[in-house]
Amino acid sequence: MNVICLQEDAFYALVDKVVERIQQQQNKIKDDKWVSGPEAMRRLRIQSKTTLQKLRDEGHIRYSQPEKKIILYDTDSINDYLSRHAKDIF
Repeated sequence: MNVICLQEDAFYALVDKVVERIQQQQNKIKDDKWVSGPEAMRRLRIQSKTTLQKLRDEGHIRYSQPEKKIILYDTDSINDYLSRHAKDIF
């Protein structure tokens, strides 16, 4: 077994780099313009595929169908849909 000793400053610098790298990876996921059905459902907080299809069919959210069985949803239109239905506080 090997033991690695670090000075306190070096340890915290390493921790900061690890946190920064994790945040960069999460930002890449968040910045994805097109998401799958399960991810769209998660963002909309719905559990029914039928509801997602209804939103798609009625033109409430944009989608792309690059192949017959692949349907991707536009994150901007999902956010716009949620913003349109947001209620202002009194």
